[in-house]
Amino acid sequence: MGEKLRDFYVREFPEDALGREINPNATFEALFEALDHYRDVYACIGVGDSIIRERLFSKLAKIMGCGYGYVYEQWLAA
Repeated sequence: MGEKLRDFYVREFPEDALGREINPNATFEALFEALDHYRDVYACIGVGDSIIRERLFSKLAKIMGCGYGYVYEQWLAA
C-alpha cells in the first residue's frame, strides 16, 4: 500500500506521458483513504484522467485482494 502511484504508473504505462503528472507523493494507501472517506480521488491522484483512475483502481483492487467493482462502487458512493 505504500507504493507511490506515479512510480507504479510510469513503470507499467511508460507510453502515457500524463502519468508523469501524477502526484509524486500519493500512495495506494492515500488512494484507499480518499475512497474510504469519500474524498475526491482526482485530488489525491493529481490528474483528472479517467483512464489513469481506472488503472490505479485496478491495481488497488489487486493490492486489496478484491474485484475492481468493489473499488469502483466505493468511488461511485462518494
